[in-house]
Amino acid sequence: MAETTSGVPPESACPIAPVVDLVFSRWTTPILWTLNEFGRQRFSELERRIATITPKVLTERLRRLERDGLVVRTYHPEVPPRVEYEISALGRSLAPVFATLAEWSVNLDEVDRARQDYDARERAPRRRT
Repeated sequence: MAETTSGVPPESACPIAPVVDLVFSRWTTPILWTLNEFGRQRFSELERRIATITPKVLTERLRRLERDGLVVRTYHPEVPPRVEYEISALGRSLAPVFATLAEWSVNLDEVDRARQDYDARERAPRRRT
């Protein structure tokens, strides 16, 4: 087990770090949110709803989410074959987290103002003391 320089294992220093790595890595959140919000989806539907993701990355993320138990992949052996993805019960347990983050999103205007204020201060000439 790895330890920090203070001798504390990283997961003890921040016990939510593994959760953040799992759930909030790039593209994972939009996929889980979409499946939670819209239900079972075919690959092309997911691709359309998450317009900026490439097919390769979507495939990789769906495989990882399936491996992690957050997404269920169902193969229908018909002609042509059909594959559907849906959020698992474990993935649905994240719904309150998504709801809380959606509620918090009202603060994004304030974040934008803080960024603009910061950038303005950084661009201003500094006085030497």
